[in-house]
Amino acid sequence: MPEKPVLRIGLIGTGFMGKTHVFGFASAEKVFDLPYRLELHTVADVTGEAAARAAADFGFAHSTANWRELVSNPEIDLVDITAPNALHKEMALAAIAAGKHVYCEKPLAPLAADAREMAEAAAARGVKTQVGFNYLCNPMLRLARDMIAAGELGEIRGYRGLHAEDYMADASGPYTFRHDPAGGGALADIGSHALATAEFLLGPIAEVMGDCVTLIPERPDGKGGTRRIEVDDVGRAFVRFANGAQGSIEGNWIATGRKMQHDFEVYGTKGALAFTQERFNELHFYSSADPAGRRGFRRIEAAPDHQPYGRFCVAPGHQLGFNDLKAIEVEGYMRAIAGETPEPFGFAAGLRIQQLVETIQRSSAARQWMSVA
Repeated sequence: MPEKPVLRIGLIGTGFMGKTHVFGFASAEKVFDLPYRLELHTVADVTGEAAARAAADFGFAHSTANWRELVSNPEIDLVDITAPNALHKEMALAAIAAGKHVYCEKPLAPLAADAREMAEAAAARGVKTQVGFNYLCNPMLRLARDMIAAGELGEIRGYRGLHAEDYMADASGPYTFRHDPAGGGALADIGSHALATAEFLLGPIAEVMGDCVTLIPERPDGKGGTRRIEVDDVGRAFVRFANGAQGSIEGNWIATGRKMQHDFEVYGTKGALAFTQERFNELHFYSSADPAGRRGFRRIEAAPDHQPYGRFCVAPGHQLGFNDLKAIEVEGYMRAIAGETPEPFGFAAGLRIQQLVETIQRSSAARQWMSVA
């Protein structure tokens, strides 16, 4: 077989998501027959010491404290951005201008206007993009979408989506970049996942009625004082889908005790589905066709029948993990770069999520239903 072409990767940011992306690259190359051989070329961080340490830990050949140096390096083909949200636009636009493919962790940008500029720049330059919404890569979500599309639930009547965690539940926790009025808040940070899942399953949301509330009005500023909080701790919306279904979606970062609750319920005329990220190798299905006395939600366990589960494990019920979903995301993106498939979740899709978030925020402020552009 001919040797695969090399795709050289430059990573900006080495925190939680930076490490997750590295795991995704490493696993994807071992699990899938990718169209490229991946090379971890350069990693950038805020200091030379941090970058060098990350290079040694992650296996990058080079390191730098200057992200612009990474972006302008002609040897690098793909720029992977896991830096703080406010830096995404500047970094991505520089990478696009340099002709690089860009993989950006969510959110694409703090504001929809910025996300639009990024999406339009990528389209004009002809580079391939990906936004990190790896929950959508779960085989159980793909199964749910297939069942809905096949009519197994009948006409869809109702939907409930929720993404809840507790990492902001402590009122003494400090002000962070996630509290920035431009693009911050629970709805934008984690509610965006619930919105992406809702549209993945049921198609576009047409109208929203938002309710964004701040329950912790101020936080320590790290300088001995406090800073007023202007963003939501809980962001909710009633939603109407273009297909006629209706429901609700919530993003909540003060849900005490919840570490990763990314749930949905779908109700149709013939059946229903229920899913929770806390047991994300399971999908629960209720069928009205079951005989009386035998009805109830049945558990469907992830197995090799639900590809690409079988790429990771030949045995059913042994379960995939969070980093495996990132590997699946990487595999889809690599095939898009190679021209084999469309972008799984490119910058245009990332823009769509920001538009939904901002429409819900405007709806909440106006206290009225609003159409989604």
